[in-house]
Amino acid sequence: MEYNGGTIENLQAVKGVWNKVRSDNVKKGMQQAPHRSLFNALGFTEEEMQKPMIGIVSSYNEIVPGHMNLDKIVNAVKLGVAEAGGVPVVFPAIAVCDGIAMGHVGMKYSLVTRDLIADSTEAMALAHQFDALVMVPNCDKNVPGLLMAAARINVPTVFVSGGPMLAGHVKGQKRSLSSMFEAVGSYAAGTMTEEDVCEFENKACPTCGSCSGMYTANSMNCLTEALGMGLQGNGTIPAVYSERIKLAKHAGMAVMELLKKNICPRDIMTKEAVLNALTVDMALGCSTNSMLHLPAIAHEIGFDFDIAFANEISAKTPNYCHLAPAGPTYMEDLNEAGGVYAVMNQLAELGLLHTDCMTVTGKTIGENIQGVKNKNTDVIRPNDNPYSKTGGLAVLKGNLAPDGSVVKRSAVAPEMLVHEGPARVFECEEDAIAAIKGGKIVAGDVVVIRYEGPKGGPGMREMLNPTSAIAGMGLGSTVALITDGRFSGASRGASIGHVSPEAAVCGPIALVEEGDIISINIPEYALNVKVSDEELAARRAKWQPREPKITTGYLARYRELVTSGNRGAILEIPKKN
Repeated sequence: MEYNGGTIENLQAVKGVWNKVRSDNVKKGMQQAPHRSLFNALGFTEEEMQKPMIGIVSSYNEIVPGHMNLDKIVNAVKLGVAEAGGVPVVFPAIAVCDGIAMGHVGMKYSLVTRDLIADSTEAMALAHQFDALVMVPNCDKNVPGLLMAAARINVPTVFVSGGPMLAGHVKGQKRSLSSMFEAVGSYAAGTMTEEDVCEFENKACPTCGSCSGMYTANSMNCLTEALGMGLQGNGTIPAVYSERIKLAKHAGMAVMELLKKNICPRDIMTKEAVLNALTVDMALGCSTNSMLHLPAIAHEIGFDFDIAFANEISAKTPNYCHLAPAGPTYMEDLNEAGGVYAVMNQLAELGLLHTDCMTVTGKTIGENIQGVKNKNTDVIRPNDNPYSKTGGLAVLKGNLAPDGSVVKRSAVAPEMLVHEGPARVFECEEDAIAAIKGGKIVAGDVVVIRYEGPKGGPGMREMLNPTSAIAGMGLGSTVALITDGRFSGASRGASIGHVSPEAAVCGPIALVEEGDIISINIPEYALNVKVSDEELAARRAKWQPREPKITTGYLARYRELVTSGNRGAILEIPKKN
Protein backbone atom coordinates (compact mmCIF):
# COMPACT_ATOMS: atom_id res chain seq x y z
CA MET A 1 0.00 0.00 0.00
CA GLU A 2 1.29 3.47 -0.87
CA TYR A 3 1.93 5.58 2.19
CA ASN A 4 2.34 9.17 1.00
CA GLY A 5 5.11 8.31 -1.44
CA GLY A 6 6.70 5.41 0.44
CA THR A 7 5.68 1.80 0.93
CA ILE A 8 4.97 0.73 4.50
CA GLU A 9 5.63 -2.89 5.35
CA ASN A 10 4.41 -4.67 8.47
CA LEU A 11 3.29 -1.85 10.73
CA GLN A 12 2.48 -4.22 13.57
CA ALA A 13 4.53 -3.87 16.73
CA VAL A 14 6.53 -6.96 17.65
CA LYS A 15 7.54 -7.06 21.32
CA GLY A 16 7.16 -3.29 21.44
CA VAL A 17 9.42 -2.68 18.44
CA TRP A 18 7.87 -1.36 15.23
CA ASN A 19 9.40 -3.05 12.19
CA LYS A 20 8.98 -0.22 9.71
CA VAL A 21 7.67 3.32 10.16
CA ARG A 22 7.93 6.56 8.26
CA SER A 23 10.08 8.28 10.88
CA ASP A 24 12.83 5.74 10.12
CA ASN A 25 13.69 8.22 7.35
CA VAL A 26 15.16 10.45 10.05
CA LYS A 27 16.13 7.87 12.66
CA LYS A 28 17.79 4.80 11.11
CA GLY A 29 20.88 4.13 9.00
CA MET A 30 24.38 5.60 8.88
CA GLN A 31 23.19 8.55 6.81
CA GLN A 32 20.85 9.47 9.66
CA ALA A 33 23.60 9.68 12.33
CA PRO A 34 23.45 13.52 12.25
CA HIS A 35 19.68 13.36 12.64
CA ARG A 36 20.07 11.03 15.65
CA SER A 37 22.47 13.47 17.26
CA LEU A 38 19.67 16.06 17.16
CA PHE A 39 17.19 13.61 18.65
CA ASN A 40 19.80 13.01 21.33
CA ALA A 41 19.76 16.75 21.98
CA LEU A 42 15.99 16.48 22.43
CA GLY A 43 16.47 13.82 25.10
CA PHE A 44 15.10 10.90 23.09
CA THR A 45 16.01 7.54 24.60
CA GLU A 46 17.10 4.48 22.63
CA GLU A 47 13.73 2.92 23.42
CA GLU A 48 11.87 5.92 22.01
CA MET A 49 13.95 5.82 18.85
CA GLN A 50 12.48 2.38 18.12
CA LYS A 51 8.87 3.57 18.34
CA PRO A 52 6.60 5.55 15.99
CA MET A 53 6.80 9.32 16.35
CA ILE A 54 3.37 10.89 16.68
CA GLY A 55 2.97 14.60 16.02
CA ILE A 56 0.45 16.37 18.23
CA VAL A 57 -0.65 19.64 16.64
CA SER A 58 -1.55 21.94 19.51
CA SER A 59 -3.60 25.08 18.91
CA TYR A 60 -3.13 26.15 22.54
CA ASN A 61 -2.74 29.85 23.27
CA GLU A 62 -3.72 32.36 25.95
CA ILE A 63 -5.80 34.76 23.83
CA VAL A 64 -8.59 32.49 22.52
CA PRO A 65 -11.11 31.27 25.16
CA GLY A 66 -11.69 28.13 23.12
CA HIS A 67 -7.99 27.32 23.25
CA MET A 68 -6.95 28.16 26.79
CA ASN A 69 -7.69 24.60 27.94
CA LEU A 70 -5.91 22.84 25.09
CA ASP A 71 -2.75 22.31 27.14
CA LYS A 72 -4.77 19.85 29.24
CA ILE A 73 -6.19 18.17 26.14
CA VAL A 74 -2.70 17.86 24.64
CA ASN A 75 -1.31 16.32 27.83
CA ALA A 76 -4.13 13.78 27.81
CA VAL A 77 -3.43 12.93 24.16
CA LYS A 78 0.25 12.44 25.01
CA LEU A 79 -0.70 9.97 27.74
CA GLY A 80 -2.92 8.05 25.32
CA VAL A 81 -0.22 7.89 22.64
CA ALA A 82 2.44 6.77 25.11
CA GLU A 83 0.10 4.17 26.64
CA ALA A 84 -0.43 2.70 23.17
CA GLY A 85 3.28 2.53 22.34
CA GLY A 86 4.02 5.77 20.50
CA VAL A 87 6.27 8.74 21.19
CA PRO A 88 4.21 11.96 21.35
CA VAL A 89 5.86 15.14 20.05
CA VAL A 90 4.01 18.46 20.25
CA PHE A 91 4.21 21.31 17.75
CA PRO A 92 1.97 24.40 17.45
CA ALA A 93 -0.71 25.84 15.21
CA ILE A 94 -1.91 29.45 15.42
CA ALA A 95 -5.47 30.57 16.16
CA VAL A 96 -7.44 33.83 15.96
CA CYS A 97 -10.40 34.53 18.24
CA ASP A 98 -13.11 35.73 15.87
CA GLY A 99 -14.99 37.45 18.68
CA ILE A 100 -11.99 39.56 19.69
CA ALA A 101 -11.08 40.19 16.03
CA MET A 102 -14.64 41.26 15.19
CA GLY A 103 -15.50 44.71 13.85
CA HIS A 104 -12.03 46.05 13.06
CA VAL A 105 -9.03 45.33 10.84
CA GLY A 106 -8.32 42.18 12.85
CA MET A 107 -11.23 40.37 11.19
CA LYS A 108 -9.36 40.53 7.88
CA TYR A 109 -6.92 38.09 9.50
CA SER A 110 -9.46 35.46 10.52
CA LEU A 111 -10.37 33.42 7.44
CA VAL A 112 -6.87 33.80 6.03
CA THR A 113 -5.41 31.86 8.97
CA ARG A 114 -7.13 28.71 7.71
CA ASP A 115 -4.55 28.45 4.92
CA LEU A 116 -1.66 29.48 7.16
CA ILE A 117 -2.62 26.68 9.54
CA ALA A 118 -2.86 24.13 6.74
CA ASP A 119 0.41 25.22 5.16
CA SER A 120 2.44 25.38 8.38
CA THR A 121 1.15 22.02 9.60
CA GLU A 122 1.99 20.42 6.26
CA ALA A 123 5.49 21.89 6.49
CA MET A 124 6.11 20.69 10.05
CA ALA A 125 4.69 17.20 9.51
CA LEU A 126 6.56 16.47 6.31
CA ALA A 127 9.82 18.14 7.33
CA HIS A 128 10.05 15.95 10.43
CA GLN A 129 8.55 12.75 8.99
CA PHE A 130 5.94 12.07 11.67
CA ASP A 131 4.34 8.64 11.47
CA ALA A 132 0.89 9.86 12.50
CA LEU A 133 -0.81 12.97 13.84
CA VAL A 134 -3.35 14.00 16.44
CA MET A 135 -4.89 17.37 15.64
CA VAL A 136 -6.02 19.46 18.63
CA PRO A 137 -7.98 22.45 17.34
CA ASN A 138 -11.12 24.12 18.61
CA CYS A 139 -12.10 27.34 16.93
CA ASP A 140 -13.39 28.52 13.60
CA LYS A 141 -10.43 28.26 11.22
CA ASN A 142 -8.27 25.74 13.08
CA VAL A 143 -10.62 22.84 12.50
CA PRO A 144 -10.95 23.24 8.71
CA GLY A 145 -7.31 24.29 8.37
CA LEU A 146 -6.13 21.14 10.10
CA LEU A 147 -8.59 18.97 8.15
CA MET A 148 -7.12 20.42 4.97
CA ALA A 149 -3.62 19.65 6.25
CA ALA A 150 -4.62 16.11 7.22
CA ALA A 151 -5.81 15.43 3.67
CA ARG A 152 -2.55 16.76 2.22
CA ILE A 153 -0.18 14.94 4.56
CA ASN A 154 -2.23 11.73 4.55
CA VAL A 155 -0.73 9.90 7.50
CA PRO A 156 -3.01 8.30 10.12
CA THR A 157 -4.72 11.20 11.92
CA VAL A 158 -7.31 11.69 14.66
CA PHE A 159 -8.98 14.96 15.69
CA VAL A 160 -9.89 15.90 19.25
CA SER A 161 -11.14 19.41 19.93
CA GLY A 162 -11.14 21.46 23.12
CA GLY A 163 -14.93 21.33 23.38
CA PRO A 164 -17.70 23.92 23.63
CA MET A 165 -18.24 26.53 26.33
CA LEU A 166 -21.15 26.13 28.73
CA ALA A 167 -23.99 28.57 28.15
CA GLY A 168 -24.16 31.68 30.28
CA HIS A 169 -27.15 32.53 32.46
CA VAL A 170 -28.60 36.05 32.45
CA LYS A 171 -31.88 36.89 34.17
CA GLY A 172 -32.83 33.22 34.36
CA GLN A 173 -32.20 32.44 30.70
CA LYS A 174 -29.36 30.68 28.92
CA ARG A 175 -27.27 33.08 26.88
CA SER A 176 -24.20 33.13 24.64
CA LEU A 177 -21.86 35.42 22.71
CA SER A 178 -24.53 36.29 20.11
CA SER A 179 -26.70 37.58 22.97
CA MET A 180 -23.80 39.80 23.98
CA PHE A 181 -23.44 41.39 20.56
CA GLU A 182 -27.21 41.89 20.31
CA ALA A 183 -27.22 43.54 23.74
CA VAL A 184 -24.99 46.27 22.31
CA GLY A 185 -27.59 46.86 19.57
CA SER A 186 -30.36 46.96 22.15
CA TYR A 187 -28.42 49.57 24.12
CA ALA A 188 -28.09 51.69 20.95
CA ALA A 189 -31.87 51.36 20.45
CA GLY A 190 -32.49 52.51 24.02
CA THR A 191 -34.15 49.27 25.09
CA MET A 192 -31.34 48.15 27.38
CA THR A 193 -29.44 50.04 30.07
CA GLU A 194 -25.69 50.15 30.56
CA GLU A 195 -26.19 48.03 33.68
CA ASP A 196 -28.02 45.41 31.61
CA VAL A 197 -25.19 45.28 29.10
CA CYS A 198 -22.69 44.93 31.94
CA GLU A 199 -24.59 41.93 33.30
CA PHE A 200 -24.47 40.27 29.88
CA GLU A 201 -20.79 41.12 29.63
CA ASN A 202 -20.02 39.34 32.88
CA LYS A 203 -22.24 36.29 32.40
CA ALA A 204 -22.61 35.47 28.69
CA CYS A 205 -19.31 33.58 28.35
CA PRO A 206 -18.78 31.82 31.70
CA THR A 207 -16.18 29.13 30.89
CA CYS A 208 -13.39 28.23 28.51
CA GLY A 209 -14.37 26.54 25.26
CA SER A 210 -15.72 27.39 21.83
CA CYS A 211 -18.75 29.69 22.12
CA SER A 212 -21.79 27.76 23.28
CA GLY A 213 -24.17 27.96 20.30
CA MET A 214 -24.06 26.30 16.88
CA TYR A 215 -21.53 28.81 15.66
CA THR A 216 -18.70 28.03 13.24
CA ALA A 217 -16.31 26.38 15.69
CA ASN A 218 -18.92 23.98 17.05
CA SER A 219 -20.34 23.42 13.57
CA MET A 220 -16.95 22.28 12.28
CA ASN A 221 -16.19 20.15 15.35
CA CYS A 222 -19.54 18.40 14.90
CA LEU A 223 -18.89 17.93 11.18
CA THR A 224 -15.53 16.37 12.04
CA GLU A 225 -17.51 13.55 13.65
CA ALA A 226 -19.69 13.32 10.54
CA LEU A 227 -16.60 13.18 8.31
CA GLY A 228 -15.31 10.29 10.42
CA MET A 229 -12.19 12.15 11.60
CA GLY A 230 -13.19 12.60 15.27
CA LEU A 231 -14.39 10.23 17.97
CA GLN A 232 -17.94 10.30 19.33
CA GLY A 233 -18.51 13.44 21.40
CA ASN A 234 -15.75 15.45 19.74
CA GLY A 235 -18.21 18.17 18.76
CA THR A 236 -20.39 18.31 21.85
CA ILE A 237 -18.71 17.28 25.14
CA PRO A 238 -18.26 20.57 27.01
CA ALA A 239 -14.73 21.87 27.48
CA VAL A 240 -14.94 21.78 31.27
CA TYR A 241 -16.17 18.18 31.55
CA SER A 242 -13.69 15.50 32.61
CA GLU A 243 -15.17 13.36 29.84
CA ARG A 244 -13.29 15.64 27.44
CA ILE A 245 -9.97 14.56 29.02
CA LYS A 246 -10.97 10.90 28.61
CA LEU A 247 -11.84 11.58 24.97
CA ALA A 248 -8.38 13.05 24.41
CA LYS A 249 -6.68 9.98 25.91
CA HIS A 250 -8.76 7.73 23.67
CA ALA A 251 -7.80 9.88 20.66
CA GLY A 252 -4.14 9.21 21.45
CA MET A 253 -4.81 5.49 21.65
CA ALA A 254 -6.96 5.53 18.50
CA VAL A 255 -4.24 7.06 16.34
CA MET A 256 -1.92 4.18 17.20
CA GLU A 257 -4.56 1.70 16.04
CA LEU A 258 -4.95 3.64 12.81
CA LEU A 259 -1.19 3.47 12.32
CA LYS A 260 -1.19 -0.30 12.79
CA LYS A 261 -4.01 -0.64 10.24
CA ASN A 262 -2.57 2.09 7.97
CA ILE A 263 -5.90 3.91 7.75
CA CYS A 264 -5.21 7.43 6.48
CA PRO A 265 -7.32 10.59 6.08
CA ARG A 266 -7.96 10.05 2.37
CA ASP A 267 -9.36 6.61 3.23
CA ILE A 268 -11.83 8.41 5.51
CA MET A 269 -12.44 11.82 3.92
CA THR A 270 -13.94 10.60 0.66
CA LYS A 271 -16.51 12.33 -1.53
CA GLU A 272 -19.22 10.32 0.25
CA ALA A 273 -17.91 11.42 3.66
CA VAL A 274 -18.03 15.08 2.60
CA LEU A 275 -21.62 14.62 1.45
CA ASN A 276 -22.38 12.98 4.81
CA ALA A 277 -20.98 16.08 6.51
CA LEU A 278 -23.15 18.34 4.37
CA THR A 279 -26.22 16.25 5.25
CA VAL A 280 -25.46 16.45 8.98
CA ASP A 281 -24.85 20.19 8.52
CA MET A 282 -28.41 20.54 7.19
CA ALA A 283 -29.90 18.53 10.03
CA LEU A 284 -28.04 20.47 12.74
CA GLY A 285 -28.49 23.94 11.21
CA CYS A 286 -24.78 24.76 11.16
CA SER A 287 -23.01 28.03 10.45
CA THR A 288 -22.94 29.39 6.89
CA ASN A 289 -19.15 29.27 7.20
CA SER A 290 -19.33 25.52 6.69
CA MET A 291 -20.12 26.38 3.07
CA LEU A 292 -16.64 27.89 2.84
CA HIS A 293 -14.84 25.13 4.68
CA LEU A 294 -16.42 21.99 3.21
CA PRO A 295 -15.51 23.05 -0.36
CA ALA A 296 -11.95 23.79 0.79
CA ILE A 297 -11.62 20.39 2.47
CA ALA A 298 -13.14 18.70 -0.57
CA HIS A 299 -10.63 20.48 -2.80
CA GLU A 300 -7.78 18.85 -0.86
CA ILE A 301 -9.10 15.36 -1.69
CA GLY A 302 -9.73 16.23 -5.33
CA PHE A 303 -13.52 16.58 -5.04
CA ASP A 304 -14.92 19.59 -6.91
CA PHE A 305 -17.57 20.66 -4.41
CA ASP A 306 -20.30 22.83 -5.93
CA ILE A 307 -22.16 24.74 -3.21
CA ALA A 308 -25.38 24.09 -5.14
CA PHE A 309 -25.12 20.55 -3.70
CA ALA A 310 -26.54 22.16 -0.59
CA ASN A 311 -29.97 22.70 -2.14
CA GLU A 312 -30.19 19.15 -3.47
CA ILE A 313 -29.28 17.69 -0.08
CA SER A 314 -31.37 20.25 1.82
CA ALA A 315 -34.47 19.33 -0.19
CA LYS A 316 -34.47 15.83 1.32
CA THR A 317 -32.85 16.46 4.74
CA PRO A 318 -34.99 17.46 7.73
CA ASN A 319 -33.75 20.15 10.10
CA TYR A 320 -33.82 18.67 13.61
CA CYS A 321 -32.10 21.34 15.71
CA HIS A 322 -32.54 25.01 16.49
CA LEU A 323 -29.45 25.61 18.58
CA ALA A 324 -28.46 29.18 19.46
CA PRO A 325 -28.65 31.60 17.73
CA ALA A 326 -31.57 29.95 15.87
CA GLY A 327 -33.26 28.82 19.08
CA PRO A 328 -33.01 28.46 22.87
CA THR A 329 -30.86 25.30 23.08
CA TYR A 330 -27.08 25.05 23.37
CA MET A 331 -24.23 22.63 22.75
CA GLU A 332 -24.46 21.15 26.25
CA ASP A 333 -28.11 20.31 25.50
CA LEU A 334 -27.18 18.62 22.23
CA ASN A 335 -24.55 16.59 24.08
CA GLU A 336 -27.05 15.38 26.67
CA ALA A 337 -29.57 14.54 23.94
CA GLY A 338 -27.17 12.10 22.30
CA GLY A 339 -24.93 14.38 20.29
CA VAL A 340 -23.99 14.16 16.63
CA TYR A 341 -24.32 10.37 16.54
CA ALA A 342 -27.98 10.57 17.59
CA VAL A 343 -28.63 13.02 14.76
CA MET A 344 -26.76 10.76 12.32
CA ASN A 345 -28.70 7.71 13.44
CA GLN A 346 -31.98 9.45 12.61
CA LEU A 347 -30.62 10.47 9.21
CA ALA A 348 -29.51 6.88 8.58
CA GLU A 349 -33.02 5.65 9.37
CA LEU A 350 -34.19 7.79 6.45
CA GLY A 351 -31.46 6.42 4.19
CA LEU A 352 -29.76 9.82 3.94
CA LEU A 353 -26.19 8.81 4.93
CA HIS A 354 -23.45 6.77 3.30
CA THR A 355 -23.11 4.42 6.27
CA ASP A 356 -20.25 2.40 4.81
CA CYS A 357 -17.72 5.26 5.11
CA MET A 358 -14.62 4.44 7.19
CA THR A 359 -13.84 6.39 10.38
CA VAL A 360 -11.01 6.89 12.87
CA THR A 361 -12.51 4.18 15.07
CA GLY A 362 -11.52 1.65 12.41
CA LYS A 363 -15.25 1.01 11.96
CA THR A 364 -17.78 2.41 9.52
CA ILE A 365 -20.20 5.26 10.20
CA GLY A 366 -23.01 2.72 10.31
CA GLU A 367 -21.25 0.61 12.93
CA ASN A 368 -20.45 3.70 15.04
CA ILE A 369 -23.97 5.10 15.20
CA GLN A 370 -25.84 1.84 15.63
CA GLY A 371 -28.10 2.01 18.66
CA VAL A 372 -27.38 5.66 19.55
CA LYS A 373 -30.74 7.10 20.57
CA ASN A 374 -32.21 10.58 20.74
CA LYS A 375 -32.65 11.25 24.47
CA ASN A 376 -34.42 14.61 24.19
CA THR A 377 -36.84 15.29 21.35
CA ASP A 378 -37.08 18.96 22.34
CA VAL A 379 -33.39 19.38 21.43
CA ILE A 380 -33.20 16.93 18.51
CA ARG A 381 -36.60 16.76 16.86
CA PRO A 382 -37.60 13.23 15.76
CA ASN A 383 -38.06 12.17 12.14
CA ASP A 384 -41.82 12.57 12.34
CA ASN A 385 -41.65 16.13 13.77
CA PRO A 386 -38.65 18.08 12.44
CA TYR A 387 -38.48 21.87 12.58
CA SER A 388 -38.72 21.72 8.80
CA LYS A 389 -38.61 19.06 6.12
CA THR A 390 -35.68 20.87 4.51
CA GLY A 391 -32.20 21.60 5.81
CA GLY A 392 -30.76 24.55 7.70
CA LEU A 393 -28.79 26.17 4.84
CA ALA A 394 -29.78 27.35 1.38
CA VAL A 395 -27.82 28.53 -1.67
CA LEU A 396 -29.50 31.37 -3.54
CA LYS A 397 -28.75 32.32 -7.14
CA GLY A 398 -30.02 34.96 -9.54
CA ASN A 399 -28.84 38.07 -11.33
CA LEU A 400 -27.40 39.41 -8.06
CA ALA A 401 -25.48 36.20 -7.30
CA PRO A 402 -24.93 34.23 -10.53
CA ASP A 403 -22.41 31.93 -8.83
CA GLY A 404 -24.39 31.64 -5.61
CA SER A 405 -24.83 33.02 -2.11
CA VAL A 406 -25.52 31.34 1.23
CA VAL A 407 -28.14 31.88 3.95
CA LYS A 408 -28.79 30.06 7.23
CA ARG A 409 -32.45 29.40 6.46
CA SER A 410 -33.14 27.88 9.87
CA ALA A 411 -32.28 31.21 11.55
CA VAL A 412 -34.51 33.36 9.30
CA ALA A 413 -37.86 34.63 10.61
CA PRO A 414 -40.71 33.06 8.58
CA GLU A 415 -41.91 36.46 7.40
CA MET A 416 -38.49 37.19 5.85
CA LEU A 417 -38.22 34.00 3.77
CA VAL A 418 -39.73 36.03 0.91
CA HIS A 419 -38.92 39.73 0.92
CA GLU A 420 -38.55 42.71 -1.39
CA GLY A 421 -37.10 46.05 -0.38
CA PRO A 422 -34.92 48.97 -1.38
CA ALA A 423 -31.16 48.53 -1.36
CA ARG A 424 -29.22 50.57 1.17
CA VAL A 425 -25.69 50.36 -0.20
CA PHE A 426 -22.48 50.55 1.84
CA GLU A 427 -18.90 50.11 0.69
CA CYS A 428 -17.68 48.63 3.98
CA GLU A 429 -18.91 47.16 7.25
CA GLU A 430 -18.13 50.24 9.36
CA ASP A 431 -20.36 52.54 7.27
CA ALA A 432 -23.25 50.09 7.54
CA ILE A 433 -22.93 49.81 11.32
CA ALA A 434 -22.95 53.60 11.68
CA ALA A 435 -26.14 53.83 9.62
CA ILE A 436 -27.88 51.01 11.53
CA LYS A 437 -27.02 52.41 14.95
CA GLY A 438 -27.81 55.92 13.74
CA GLY A 439 -31.40 54.93 12.99
CA LYS A 440 -31.01 55.38 9.23
CA ILE A 441 -32.13 51.83 8.41
CA VAL A 442 -35.88 51.22 8.57
CA ALA A 443 -38.22 48.25 8.28
CA GLY A 444 -38.25 46.79 4.78
CA ASP A 445 -34.72 47.89 3.84
CA VAL A 446 -32.14 45.54 2.35
CA VAL A 447 -28.68 46.47 3.62
CA VAL A 448 -25.98 45.74 1.01
CA ILE A 449 -22.37 45.61 2.23
CA ARG A 450 -19.83 45.08 -0.55
CA TYR A 451 -16.09 45.03 -1.18
CA GLU A 452 -15.77 42.74 1.85
CA GLY A 453 -15.21 39.52 -0.13
CA PRO A 454 -12.07 37.37 -0.18
CA LYS A 455 -10.27 39.72 -2.58
CA GLY A 456 -12.12 42.93 -1.80
CA GLY A 457 -11.58 42.89 1.95
CA PRO A 458 -9.17 41.32 1.58
CA GLY A 459 -9.99 38.50 3.93
CA MET A 460 -13.80 38.22 3.80
CA ARG A 461 -14.72 39.67 7.17
CA GLU A 462 -17.59 38.33 9.28
CA MET A 463 -20.56 40.66 9.65
CA LEU A 464 -21.66 39.81 13.18
CA ASN A 465 -21.63 43.44 14.29
CA PRO A 466 -24.15 44.67 11.68
CA THR A 467 -26.41 41.61 11.96
CA SER A 468 -26.39 41.92 15.75
CA ALA A 469 -27.08 45.65 15.50
CA ILE A 470 -30.06 44.95 13.23
CA ALA A 471 -31.40 42.36 15.71
CA GLY A 472 -30.68 44.58 18.71
CA MET A 473 -32.48 47.51 17.10
CA GLY A 474 -35.58 45.33 16.78
CA LEU A 475 -35.32 45.03 12.97
CA GLY A 476 -34.40 41.33 12.75
CA SER A 477 -37.76 40.32 11.25
CA THR A 478 -38.05 43.26 8.83
CA VAL A 479 -34.55 44.04 7.47
CA ALA A 480 -32.30 41.83 5.31
CA LEU A 481 -28.54 42.04 4.89
CA ILE A 482 -26.65 40.97 1.76
CA THR A 483 -22.86 40.90 1.45
CA ASP A 484 -19.96 39.44 -0.47
CA GLY A 485 -18.39 39.01 2.97
CA ARG A 486 -19.48 36.30 5.36
CA PHE A 487 -21.26 35.86 8.67
CA SER A 488 -20.39 34.54 12.07
CA GLY A 489 -22.26 31.43 13.08
CA ALA A 490 -23.70 33.72 15.74
CA SER A 491 -25.55 35.78 13.12
CA ARG A 492 -29.26 35.26 12.63
CA GLY A 493 -31.98 36.74 10.49
CA ALA A 494 -32.18 37.21 6.71
CA SER A 495 -28.41 37.42 6.40
CA ILE A 496 -27.19 36.39 2.94
CA GLY A 497 -23.45 36.11 2.47
CA HIS A 498 -20.73 34.79 0.13
CA VAL A 499 -22.39 36.65 -2.80
CA SER A 500 -20.41 35.51 -5.82
CA PRO A 501 -18.83 36.88 -7.93
CA GLU A 502 -17.77 39.47 -5.38
CA ALA A 503 -17.70 43.24 -5.92
CA ALA A 504 -13.90 43.38 -6.29
CA VAL A 505 -14.11 41.43 -9.57
CA CYS A 506 -17.18 43.37 -10.82
CA GLY A 507 -19.76 40.88 -9.64
CA PRO A 508 -23.33 42.24 -9.93
CA ILE A 509 -23.27 43.28 -6.26
CA ALA A 510 -20.81 46.01 -7.34
CA LEU A 511 -23.45 47.41 -9.70
CA VAL A 512 -26.31 47.79 -7.20
CA GLU A 513 -27.35 51.39 -6.59
CA GLU A 514 -29.14 53.01 -3.66
CA GLY A 515 -32.86 52.35 -3.91
CA ASP A 516 -32.71 49.41 -6.34
CA ILE A 517 -35.33 46.84 -5.36
CA ILE A 518 -33.81 43.61 -4.10
CA SER A 519 -35.92 40.45 -4.30
CA ILE A 520 -35.23 37.57 -1.90
CA ASN A 521 -37.07 34.25 -2.23
CA ILE A 522 -35.41 31.64 -0.02
CA PRO A 523 -37.94 28.82 -0.68
CA GLU A 524 -37.23 29.22 -4.42
CA TYR A 525 -33.46 29.74 -3.87
CA ALA A 526 -33.55 33.10 -5.65
CA LEU A 527 -31.70 36.40 -5.12
CA ASN A 528 -32.25 39.15 -7.67
CA VAL A 529 -32.01 42.88 -8.17
CA LYS A 530 -34.96 44.28 -10.13
CA VAL A 531 -32.85 46.01 -12.76
CA SER A 532 -32.85 45.12 -16.46
CA ASP A 533 -29.97 43.27 -18.07
CA GLU A 534 -29.40 46.29 -20.29
CA GLU A 535 -29.09 48.65 -17.31
CA LEU A 536 -26.71 46.27 -15.51
CA ALA A 537 -24.59 46.06 -18.67
CA ALA A 538 -24.45 49.88 -18.88
CA ARG A 539 -23.39 50.10 -15.24
CA ARG A 540 -20.76 47.40 -15.78
CA ALA A 541 -19.26 49.38 -18.67
CA LYS A 542 -18.75 52.35 -16.33
CA TRP A 543 -17.40 50.31 -13.39
CA GLN A 544 -13.84 50.93 -12.28
CA PRO A 545 -11.87 48.58 -9.99
CA ARG A 546 -11.03 50.00 -6.58
CA GLU A 547 -7.49 50.51 -5.47
CA PRO A 548 -6.44 47.72 -3.04
CA LYS A 549 -6.80 48.72 0.60
CA ILE A 550 -3.74 46.69 1.59
CA THR A 551 -0.69 46.36 -0.64
CA THR A 552 1.91 44.70 1.58
CA GLY A 553 2.26 41.61 3.76
CA TYR A 554 0.30 38.38 3.89
CA LEU A 555 -3.07 39.93 3.03
CA ALA A 556 -1.69 41.35 -0.23
CA ARG A 557 -0.39 37.92 -1.24
CA TYR A 558 -3.66 36.32 -0.14
CA ARG A 559 -5.68 38.73 -2.30
CA GLU A 560 -3.72 37.69 -5.38
CA LEU A 561 -4.28 33.95 -4.84
CA VAL A 562 -7.74 33.65 -3.28
CA THR A 563 -10.77 32.47 -5.25
CA SER A 564 -14.43 33.36 -4.89
CA GLY A 565 -16.52 32.51 -1.84
CA ASN A 566 -18.58 29.99 -3.83
CA ARG A 567 -15.39 27.92 -4.27
CA GLY A 568 -14.56 28.01 -0.57
CA ALA A 569 -12.12 30.94 -0.86
CA ILE A 570 -9.35 28.46 -1.63
CA LEU A 571 -5.91 29.64 -2.76
CA GLU A 572 -4.89 28.96 -6.33
CA ILE A 573 -1.97 30.09 -8.46
CA PRO A 574 -3.44 32.33 -11.19
CA LYS A 575 -3.44 30.72 -14.61
CA LYS A 576 -1.14 32.30 -17.18
CA ASN A 577 -2.80 33.79 -20.26
